[in-house]
Amino acid sequence: MSATSQWFRRMIRLAAAVALASAACAAYDDLVWKPDGRIYDKPPQCVDIPDDLRLCYNVGYSQMLLPNLLEHETMAEVKQQASSWVPLVHKNCHSSTQVFLCALFAPVCLDRSIYPCRWLCEAVRDGCTPIMEAFGFPWPEMLNCSKFPEGDMCISMTQPNTTETTRPTGVSDICPPCDNEMKTDTMLEHMCASEFAFKSKIKEVKRENNDRKVILQKKKKLLKAGSLKKKDLKNLVVYLKNGADCPCQQLDNLGHHYLIMGRKVDKQYLLTGIHKWDKSSKEFKKTMKKLKTHKCPAFEHVFK
Repeated sequence: MSATSQWFRRMIRLAAAVALASAACAAYDDLVWKPDGRIYDKPPQCVDIPDDLRLCYNVGYSQMLLPNLLEHETMAEVKQQASSWVPLVHKNCHSSTQVFLCALFAPVCLDRSIYPCRWLCEAVRDGCTPIMEAFGFPWPEMLNCSKFPEGDMCISMTQPNTTETTRPTGVSDICPPCDNEMKTDTMLEHMCASEFAFKSKIKEVKRENNDRKVILQKKKKLLKAGSLKKKDLKNLVVYLKNGADCPCQQLDNLGHHYLIMGRKVDKQYLLTGIHKWDKSSKEFKKTMKKLKTHKCPAFEHVFK
């Protein structure tokens, strides 16, 4: 049994004991659920976490409350919104990212709603915001840490007043858009986080403040246009956000063609993914084939 699973079982037993000991607690079927002052048409139901809810299927418990603590009233809505966060969990920006998100997307079945602790939110936010910003996404308002409680009756995985913004042991500090050079899942995640994609060589890389400025050769093969116009493509320059000092092997050897992905944030084009264009790689060929039918989660509905 994983440490996460063991912890959740202990938390469930503790919270259940507190709930049973309180004379003020009503029976579960009679609950009137009012998270953030909102009244729902029906009380929450305890339902199985489906195996295609990838964010929380293996979090350590098998059932969740619906509606959840983010006001999603149907499982279809939960799946759509939660799918956008799976790549962030894979980035290992904080050891409790999954626990924090699943406490909201798929809250454990208890007699009362238990939110994540404010300091847990702050720790995950501080650890993951640099990763999100590298892809042009801010920490969303719906996860504003001031909304969450301070005290004993909240969900946590680490001790308060501690800082855990470093990555777990064994996880590389490589620039987020540059990691896992030939992993199909990562390439698809980078593509989904991007507005445009094209094949190109790189002419020059310069340091500009805390970013890296990537100057491309003029000849490019457009694969995904997004909001990118042809006139923009010719002299396009992309920036590796906060990437002046982190390793990016792809930018060390400029002799190859690359699959380059990006997003426009404000007036700047950000590099969200870069992978060597290598048709001899089975992973690369598999990815290019999957791109034709791969359905991306709707990031724009989540990061706002």
